[in-house]
Amino acid sequence: MRLRLTFAKQGALRYTGHLDVQRIWERTVRRAGLPLAYTHGFRPRPKIQLASALPLGFASRAEIVDVWLEEDLSPDEALRARLQENAPPGLEILRLERVDDRAPALQNQLRAAEYEVTLLDAPPEPELDRRVRAVLEAGSLPRTRRGKTYDLRPLIESLRLLPPDAQGRPRLAMRLAAREGATGRPDEVLAALSIPLHAARVERVGLIFEPQINTEEHG
Repeated sequence: MRLRLTFAKQGALRYTGHLDVQRIWERTVRRAGLPLAYTHGFRPRPKIQLASALPLGFASRAEIVDVWLEEDLSPDEALRARLQENAPPGLEILRLERVDDRAPALQNQLRAAEYEVTLLDAPPEPELDRRVRAVLEAGSLPRTRRGKTYDLRPLIESLRLLPPDAQGRPRLAMRLAAREGATGRPDEVLAALSIPLHAARVERVGLIFEPQINTEEHG
């Protein structure tokens, strides 16, 4: 049985890396007493698949993980509560559903990710609007990542201002490509806007897949 869970990653859990999140899910499933399936071979591993790595320090309310179980269970509220009771603080299970075991891997179907960014120390709105338009109108945005130069511009599918939050702080919405070998990062977009990462709070709010498994969470 293949179970798909949508979950939020908040609080101190924002500083937990991708591999550790995978281990957290293994512990959560085992503590809940569910029959976790393992791969075959010399070193069996739990069959758990996260859709996309989330950079350290970013919050999310749209993470997705697939978990394979040895037995069929009903993906109902009782199962969600059972898992939630055994999850660490900061991990909130928002939804679970059964998925065809033969469905493509999550990573192979991911196309884009959506983010909302709250600016803690922002320029005046007219200047911020000017910077956003300059990025969108740029023919290319050369950036360097891990010693390699790439063009950020094609990876920005959309970028716009949102209404301010309850404290009056400016906000941005970004939709960035998230395909294998072509992934846009919010911190790189902020750098293109001349906004330091420490002056922003980033939250992933949606993962966009091929239509057959499209799952999004909007705020």
